[in-house]
Amino acid sequence: MAATKIIDAPRNGHEMAPLNTRARGDGTHGVTIVLTAPQRNSVQSVDIPGNEPERAAWSGKMQFFLSIIGYSVGLGNIWRFPYLCQQNGGGAFLIPFMVMLILEGIPLFLIELGIGQRMRLGALGVWNTIHPWLGGIGISSCIVTLFVALYYNVIITWVFFYLFNSFRYPLPWSSCPLNGTGFELEECAKSSETTYFWYRTTLDAAPSMDEPGGLKWWIVLCLMLSWTIVFFIVMKGIQSSGKVVYFTSLFPYIVLTIFFIRGITLRGAGAGLMHMYTPKVEKLLEPTVWLDAATQVFYSFGLAFGSLIAFGSYNTPKNNCVRDVLLVSVCNAVTAIYASVVIFAILGFKATVNVDRCVASNTEILVKNKLLGLNDTQGYEQAMSLLNGTELLRLQLSECSLAHELDNAAEGTGLAFIVFTQAIVELPGAPFWAVLFFTMLLSLGLGSQIGILEGMLCTLFDIDIIKRVKKQHVTGVVCLFCFIVGFIFCTGAGEYWLKMFDSFAGTIGLVVVALMEMIAVIFIYGHERFTEDIFQMTGYRPGRYWQWTWRYIGPVIMVCILVSSVVFMVIRNPTYGAWNADLGMIEQKSYPNWVMGIALSMILAGVLPMPIVFLMRSFQCLKVDLDIHQGSIRRNETTASTKEMIDNDDDNMSPDMPPQDSLAATRFTIGDFEN
Repeated sequence: MAATKIIDAPRNGHEMAPLNTRARGDGTHGVTIVLTAPQRNSVQSVDIPGNEPERAAWSGKMQFFLSIIGYSVGLGNIWRFPYLCQQNGGGAFLIPFMVMLILEGIPLFLIELGIGQRMRLGALGVWNTIHPWLGGIGISSCIVTLFVALYYNVIITWVFFYLFNSFRYPLPWSSCPLNGTGFELEECAKSSETTYFWYRTTLDAAPSMDEPGGLKWWIVLCLMLSWTIVFFIVMKGIQSSGKVVYFTSLFPYIVLTIFFIRGITLRGAGAGLMHMYTPKVEKLLEPTVWLDAATQVFYSFGLAFGSLIAFGSYNTPKNNCVRDVLLVSVCNAVTAIYASVVIFAILGFKATVNVDRCVASNTEILVKNKLLGLNDTQGYEQAMSLLNGTELLRLQLSECSLAHELDNAAEGTGLAFIVFTQAIVELPGAPFWAVLFFTMLLSLGLGSQIGILEGMLCTLFDIDIIKRVKKQHVTGVVCLFCFIVGFIFCTGAGEYWLKMFDSFAGTIGLVVVALMEMIAVIFIYGHERFTEDIFQMTGYRPGRYWQWTWRYIGPVIMVCILVSSVVFMVIRNPTYGAWNADLGMIEQKSYPNWVMGIALSMILAGVLPMPIVFLMRSFQCLKVDLDIHQGSIRRNETTASTKEMIDNDDDNMSPDMPPQDSLAATRFTIGDFEN
C-alpha cells in the first residue's frame, strides 16, 4: 500500500490520526486509536487543500452570553411555564421544576456547553468523536430539533398576526362583533372578547382534528413572513444572528417589568397570585407532572437540542463555562418565576372580570323571573342558595366561581394571547401597549428560534457532503421545507396539531436524548476525563455535587421519568382541547387513532437513530464509512488476513513523520472508552 503522509494536525486537537492496529499477542486483534495534538505553527504555515476552514467564534463575551440568554429565555417562560403551573398543581409544580433544575438541568447544561467548548464541534461531530457507535445521538437530536422548530415558528406566526392587528383602533379584541340584529354574536357572548378573537378570528378553530377545514390564508402569509425573517437572521450563522441578540435578549425584560407593575395593580391580582402559590400536592403523584417539569427544563435551557453544544463550540478554549452555566441557570429560573407572577396576576384580573360578568347575567335572569328584587344587590347569594340543581338548569343559571375561573381561564396555547390581550384593553392607549407587548413576544420567539436552527444547522454541517454547500443555500432549503410542512398548522385544527407536537415530539424524545448524552460523556468518554477537561478550561475542578448528579442521580431520574411516563401515557388516553363554538368553551377530546399513529412515528423517529447507528456500526453493516466529520473516530477491525497488510502499511510510513514527542500522541484501545 502507498504510504500516507500527514502534513498537518487539526486545530482543536480532537481529530483522529489514522488507526494503527496490531495483534495483541493473545490471538485477538484490537483497535488502537492515535490521538494527536496540533503541530506547532502548522496551521499558520501550511495551507492544506480540503482542510476545514477556521471555526466561527463569538465577537465577544457579551455576544455569547446574550445569545445563550436569548436562546434559553424564550416564549416558554411566558407561554409554557405558567401554563404548566396551572395544569400541574399551581405552586406545587415549582417543586419538581426546581428539583429537575438542580439535579438534571444544570449538570446536563454543563455537559453540553463544556463538551462543545472542549471539542469545538457540532452535536454530530462531538458524539462521533467520543465513539462512532454514538453517532445516532446527534441524528436523534437533530430530528427532535426539527420537530420543535416546525411548531415553534408557528407561535411566532400568531404573534405577527396579533402585532399587525395591534395597529388598529379600537383593538379588534376589545369588543364582540355584532350580528345583523345589533346584538353580540352568541359565540363571543358565551366566552369573552379576547377568547373569541383568538379561536374564531385568528385560528378560525375547527371542532376537531377530523374536521380541520381548509388553509387560513392570513396564517399562511404570516408563516411565510416568519420563516423569511428567520432565514435572513441565521443564513450567515453567528456572524448575522449575533448582532440581533442584543435586542432580542434585553428588550423583553424592560417590557415584562412594565407589565409587572401594571399587573399587580389590577383588581383580582391577589386572587391570581394566591392561586399560583397554593400548591395542589396530590398532583405530584402523577408521573406526567415530573415529565412536564423535566421537559420544561429542557425547553427553558434548550437542552438536548444540540444548540448549546454549537454555542459552546464557538467559545475560546479557556472560557469559564461553569460560571456561564450558573449565571444562565439563575437568570432563567428567575425569569420563569417572574413571568409567572405577571401571568397569574393578570389571570386573577381576568377571572374577576368573568365572575362579575357571570353574576350580572344571573342577576338579570333572577330579576326577570321575579326571584330577586330589581335593586336588591345584597340578596343575590341568598337567592342562589334557595335554588336546587333542577331549577338552576331550568333557568340556565351559570356557576359563578372564582376558583373555577382560575382553573379554566387560560386553557391551551392561547394563554398569552387571551390573558394578556384582555389586560392590554384595560390600559390607556391600548394599541401602543399591544404593539409593545407583541414586539416583546416576537423578540423572545426569534431569540429561541435562532438558537434552535443554529443547533440543527451546525449538526448538518458536520456532514461532509453538506459542508461543501454554501450555508445560505442549506439554510434556505431547511426554511423552505419547514414552511411547507408548516401548512398543517395553518388549518382550523392548527392549534390542536401544535399541542400534539408539543406533547409527543418534544417530550419523550428529548428525555431519551438527554439520558444518552449523560451516558456518553460520563460513562464512555469518562467522568474523570471530562472533569479534567473542565479543570483545564476553567481552573475549577467539579466536586461531589457534579459527580453525583452526573454519574448517579441524573441518569436514575431520567430513567424513572421515562419509564413511568410511557406507562402512564398508555394507561390514560391522551386528549386535546377542542373549541366548542356552541358552548363558547374548550372541551376535551381523544386523539383520533391516525393522529396517535403520527405521534408514535415522531417519537420513534427521534429515538430509533441511536440504536440503528449503534447496530450498523457495531456489526459493520455500512460497507462505506462516510466522512461524517473529520473529527469522527473511524473504527476498523483487523483480522489475520488484514493484519499483515496494515503492518506493512505502518512499516512504510514516511520517515518524514514528526517524532513522537512533537506529536504528543496518546495511544489507547477501544476498551479505554468503557472506563
